[in-house]
Amino acid sequence: MNLYLGLDFGTSGAPTVVIDSNFEVKAEAKYIWPTAVENKLPHVWPTALYSLISDIPLEIRQKIQAIAIDGTSAILLCNSNSQPTTEAILYNDSRGVEMINKLKSIAPPNHPVISPTSSLAKLLWLIEHLSLSNQNYYFLHQADWLGFWLHGKLGVSDYHNPLKLGYDVGNLSYPDWLLNFLNSEVEGNIQLPQVVTPGSIVEKITTEVINSLNLSPECVVCGGTTDSIAAFIPSGASAPGEAVTSLGSTLV
Repeated sequence: MNLYLGLDFGTSGAPTVVIDSNFEVKAEAKYIWPTAVENKLPHVWPTALYSLISDIPLEIRQKIQAIAIDGTSAILLCNSNSQPTTEAILYNDSRGVEMINKLKSIAPPNHPVISPTSSLAKLLWLIEHLSLSNQNYYFLHQADWLGFWLHGKLGVSDYHNPLKLGYDVGNLSYPDWLLNFLNSEVEGNIQLPQVVTPGSIVEKITTEVINSLNLSPECVVCGGTTDSIAAFIPSGASAPGEAVTSLGSTLV
């Protein structure tokens, strides 16, 4: 029997569920952030990730064939050695409001990135306020960072998370206006995530993860999504014009 693990990293904690091919729940677990501050510390996220997987009974854990992670729109920068160079800026952090005029000068009119809480607003704030040296920096979303701790590939995202970074899901590429800005005006090299289709296979889990968590060597990590889109997917909406409202820490 093949089993599948989904992890949801949210505002107050991180629930997880294992299902089989018939969508029957086989195991559940939950990790609660000790304090609100803990959720802003990237090194705490992998601790929660490993704790959640360890809480799954061994006989179920060893049958997991695929793992996918959804998270909030929290972002961070890390270096090429995978070390975070910033704290996480959470999805509802509005410090990017001071970058609105800059965003309007870069992005097309009425673009979704022109928002105080967009991922691009947060990135511009980091560029403006941090002394970035002339080295490579990887821009990561919460789900990207957590996926790395399982598959070891730094800088991989899905095409849902980068929407508020400016990613063009219609053309499946980053737009020229975004790339031109980063190439011409940013000291250092900001590596935007390689983008895959949500649910597609990114890579098998690493040997270290297999050994430490007693997972199957055939287990793969798949492209994830954001928490709000994860709430939309199981709703049953499937046609243009259908909509879903979900209520969590925010109304989506």
